[in-house]
Amino acid sequence: MEWWAGVLFGIALVLGLLAPAAQWSALVTPVPVLDHTALQLIGTALVATGFAATVVAQLGMGASWRIGVDEGERTALVTTGTFALVRNPVFTAMISGATGLTLLAPNLVAIIGLVALITAVELQVRVVEEPYLLRAHGETYRAYTARVGRFLPAIGRLTTDVL
Repeated sequence: MEWWAGVLFGIALVLGLLAPAAQWSALVTPVPVLDHTALQLIGTALVATGFAATVVAQLGMGASWRIGVDEGERTALVTTGTFALVRNPVFTAMISGATGLTLLAPNLVAIIGLVALITAVELQVRVVEEPYLLRAHGETYRAYTARVGRFLPAIGRLTTDVL
């Protein structure tokens, strides 16, 4: 599953980059229901805040920042800053930014890229990172998951019998 998460991240990145270019060059057309100025303004705000929040969340991890999981590495569990609000603020911000890009270039390529990103994030978090963090931090992580939502505040909190 970790391999699939990585493949889907790659697909999402490629499609996210191709979608605006494909629409600009008229290779694909916008989805009419999403092709409105108001949604493009919302998209612009989501892109700006999503990318800024990604950087803030990554910086908030300090020395615990990493890509992927290394079973032999033990970093501190970060539960302050944006991590006091949600357990995965980097992924929440990435999805927000990608949603904004999809609203700016609302075509089928962008939508498939967004779905690939969301699927990749769900796999990475649920199948790879959460089990690793439970093994690495035990009861401390279990308590953290019970009080802090996975991607949104208070949503996705886990009870001790779930993990």
